[in-house]
Amino acid sequence: MGMEAEGVGRGPAGNTTSNFQQPQGMLPLRCHLKRAPPQKILCWFCAMMGKLQSKLKHSTYKYRPDAIIEERIQTTAFHEYSPAHVDTVSVVAALNSDLCVSGGKDKTVVAYNWKTGNVVRRFRGHEHDITKIACLHKSNQFFSASRDRMVMMWDLHGSLTTQAAVLGPCHGGHWISHSSQLCTGSRDNTLLLWDVGTGQCVERASVSRNLIMGQSGLQVAHIFPAKQHIQTYCEVSEDGRMCLSCSNGFGGEGCEATLWDLRQTRNRICEYKGHFQTVASCVFLPRALALMPVIATSSHDCKVKIWNQDTGACLFTLSLDGSGPLTSLAIGDTISLLCASFHRGIHLLRMDHSPGLELREVAVF
Repeated sequence: MGMEAEGVGRGPAGNTTSNFQQPQGMLPLRCHLKRAPPQKILCWFCAMMGKLQSKLKHSTYKYRPDAIIEERIQTTAFHEYSPAHVDTVSVVAALNSDLCVSGGKDKTVVAYNWKTGNVVRRFRGHEHDITKIACLHKSNQFFSASRDRMVMMWDLHGSLTTQAAVLGPCHGGHWISHSSQLCTGSRDNTLLLWDVGTGQCVERASVSRNLIMGQSGLQVAHIFPAKQHIQTYCEVSEDGRMCLSCSNGFGGEGCEATLWDLRQTRNRICEYKGHFQTVASCVFLPRALALMPVIATSSHDCKVKIWNQDTGACLFTLSLDGSGPLTSLAIGDTISLLCASFHRGIHLLRMDHSPGLELREVAVF
């Protein structure tokens, strides 16, 4: 399988040698079992995306507090940057305060400067849709997972790439905080723990439902109460205490986000209801953004919603008509949000404080 990393204004990828026939900079990844070192709690949800449904027009007034203008269709102009992809964008993640990394149906991983509107580098090698991107904090390294059953690690400047084969289409992955390990998951109901420094698989576990993997390797620490609908995504707060999950659904059935306390998982803390199709992504927004803690969700109903984390009240809704299902959210900086979509690429959204907490589209690429 051939791979290449195409740079824009960058030098060629660095050269390393390998017995496996692969592009420059490739480090073969072997699978050897050994005991994994202790790690921080990892929250893992087995996810499956729902089918595309026709768009519905509904009001969510009953979920918002009084005197809040909750829904808005943007009419002001926005910038149209050079597009990052030529097809559906499945996932976007922030690499740093200037760059994001995205992937989708065009099988390409793209590093993009969303402040200048320029492609920094394109990475090719996957043979099917890219389903997950995860970036290593304060680093130029990131990995991509795909329906081609491959996980690949890349370096922004081309000095390192790594590949690993999994048994089923890979739909998720997570860097273990403050360590050199990566956890990946697949539709074969297995979790694999990788040492990214040596390229070795250090542990394997089989799971069949939503749960938390604990500190002593891939051992079950908590089991969440069952939800009626399939969970599509989860996000853990920076302090590691809270977890957001979201579910599929249609016509307002399901279609919610749920807040959990990872210190006690017997009951959910809050639910956020108001979307009318599958909720595909959810994020904790920066605490400096508002007086109260807030979260954001994106849905197949073409809407991005901002919620009061504590009360479940919907504070604002931005309708991105014509974009199709909204597949992924990522925080760009303290006031910027990136949103991937089926039909219009990636949206750059700006959060404003006045006259209230609002969201507007400033660019698309």
